[in-house]
Amino acid sequence: MSSTPAEGREVPWLDDDELADWLAISGVLLVLPAVLDAQLQRDAGVSLFSYLVMARLSEVPERTLQMSQLAAITHGSLSKLSHAVTSLERHGWVRRRPSGEGRATVATLTDAGHEKLVRTAPGHVATVREVVLDPLAPQQRRALADAAALVLGALGAAGALRVADRPSSGG
Repeated sequence: MSSTPAEGREVPWLDDDELADWLAISGVLLVLPAVLDAQLQRDAGVSLFSYLVMARLSEVPERTLQMSQLAAITHGSLSKLSHAVTSLERHGWVRRRPSGEGRATVATLTDAGHEKLVRTAPGHVATVREVVLDPLAPQQRRALADAAALVLGALGAAGALRVADRPSSGG
């Protein structure tokens, strides 16, 4: 059995193994973000996306990035990022301003934002360990990360870490 997409070419239906794989993957795609978001909302009053914005800013020089770069490395649209940064600005955790050249807007993680991130990270890391990392052996984690990088690449996700660009784990 096959379906006919809008382009008019035949696409084969998923076989039983592919369907089982897809259902497991789609379950993770739907449940994992909700679990991570719920923990962050409950314990720190921030969304998963806002946490990722603060975390990415904390990793760069001067804790500052152009909004377009920040959107790319958080895998969010500029619109989604703008909404998140507006909320973070209200709390005093991020500051937005024109870049030095004035052609772009940059976001900066404030000292208060960095302190919030430092307080929030242990609970988030504990949840990530509990639901993602600890159930998997190191080889399974690597395989999952490699597969995720390939899918992000197929999606054309800006900022996707290519498998070849990953540092070796040495093991």
